Amino acid sequence: MGRIEWSGRVVPFPQDVAAAYRTEGLWGTLPIAAEFRAVAEKHAARNAVVTSDGRLTYAELDEWSDQVAAGMVELGLEPGDRVLFQVTNRLLTVVAWYGVLKAGLIPVCTLAVHRAHEIGTIAERTGAVAHLVESGTRGFDLVAFAEEQRAEHPRLRHLLTIGASPESTGTRIEDLGQHLHPDDAREIVDAIQAEIDPDDVAVFQLSGGTTGVPKVIPRLHAEYWYNARAYAEAWGWDETTRNGHLIPLIHNAGIVCGLHGPHSVGGSLILATPDLSEALPLLAASRVTDVLLGHGHYNAVRLPEFDQLAASLRTVVLSGAKVPLPLFERLEELGVWSGQLFGMGEGFFAVTPLDAPREARLTTVGAGLSPADAFEVLTPGTEEPVADGEVGELCCAGPYTLRGYFDAADHNRGAFTSTGLYRTGDLVSVQTFGADRFLSVEGRLKDVINRGGEKINAEEVEVLLLRHPDIINAAVVAMPDERLGERSCAYLVGRGDPLSLPDVQRHLEGLGVAKFKWPERLEWIDEMPKTAVGKIDKKRLHAQIATRVEDERRALA
Repeated sequence: MGRIEWSGRVVPFPQDVAAAYRTEGLWGTLPIAAEFRAVAEKHAARNAVVTSDGRLTYAELDEWSDQVAAGMVELGLEPGDRVLFQVTNRLLTVVAWYGVLKAGLIPVCTLAVHRAHEIGTIAERTGAVAHLVESGTRGFDLVAFAEEQRAEHPRLRHLLTIGASPESTGTRIEDLGQHLHPDDAREIVDAIQAEIDPDDVAVFQLSGGTTGVPKVIPRLHAEYWYNARAYAEAWGWDETTRNGHLIPLIHNAGIVCGLHGPHSVGGSLILATPDLSEALPLLAASRVTDVLLGHGHYNAVRLPEFDQLAASLRTVVLSGAKVPLPLFERLEELGVWSGQLFGMGEGFFAVTPLDAPREARLTTVGAGLSPADAFEVLTPGTEEPVADGEVGELCCAGPYTLRGYFDAADHNRGAFTSTGLYRTGDLVSVQTFGADRFLSVEGRLKDVINRGGEKINAEEVEVLLLRHPDIINAAVVAMPDERLGERSCAYLVGRGDPLSLPDVQRHLEGLGVAKFKWPERLEWIDEMPKTAVGKIDKKRLHAQIATRVEDERRALA
């Protein structure tokens, strides 16, 4: 098979740069599934994944995913074909993930909460031919949804399911390759893996999205596995690690930090759901040693059940928002080390070093994950560096940071500096602690709302709101929220009587928009405030809603 021909749609790392990363021992020479196989053979009897619906040793996961891969080959799927993943945190999600990679297929990491507005466009943009969904999700029938998408997008010719009944439509992951002897399945997989170029595309992740439906991020085999291995090394993980994960697995942080990270060193993934009432007992019973908490789970440390979990914890990694001092102090009381993570699907990760001083762990996200990471903090819109302590745009490059979005030549021209640094759109400042320079995240240059880790593109929602005949103008801004960090508030100018919030949400539901993007508060006004140059003054609206939310909170206190 060799390298897939992408017709210029994938921007590769320059050959000399890739060679240097290998010389430095950063990149390997195997595709991800072969890297996993090597670890699985070394740690065959250890638990690879533990969930509420079962557990698998490395040997069991390796064998089952071989059979799934061989079954996909029998379906007619070919190396390089793209598979949309739209599933939650299940045991079979992990089996399917490695099965797809072993078959030489490319997972496209969508979310279970995505709907037709997102999935249809992503399917077309990536050229996906298969759609993997889960049966039995609460409140929404993903299998029926996938059938609708297949009817509307003929290229999506394969419907794959997890947890569906034997009588259901589509092909069940549970059934794939079960008639094959494990040795025969492995032979099929090994032949495929031997032909995969480690510098080719392994996975398609999605950006947070600032211009509508998210852009597609090509992650390559060698760099993506290194990203995970470097993450494991940062925390000192080894085969004794039992890593707890609650946020969606089929997401960049889920794959790097939750799945590939512990699996790169023979550790265990303890895979929970985001529901703390279900997650905390599983994590405590599994004696988890390390856990990543997104901002939506910061309140977990206040729960009595967390005390039981803390008995086995070595590290808690906090991500998604500034760390409140009471949270940090609570973890100190429990004797648990805590630090921070800042990362993006495009690559660059910053983490708090284990030996960082207390103030650095509380107020910064640390420094680049890899010794080969490079970053500069530039005045937005320029290539002029700002002084340490001043706020500017984070621009970066390194052995796991993308060189260009997929099939996006026009966008890529403005997404990088003249020296090849990726313009993240994140506002940061450099804080110094002795000789160490750590990053403090100060906000975003992009018009994006961070709702508990899920990114909402304000402009995208505004355009969709304006498709309602009774909405004349719209401005979507972030409002503060104690649990999720931010929620979205829509300032609207309309005709006739104001629409209710359910009216607006039904409008967006009818357009097939993911629920997490729906505004959660409406503010009807006669006209939009404008800046001196005639643009909608979102800073003023943001400040206004922040004041109102705080006043309401105080009134209820």
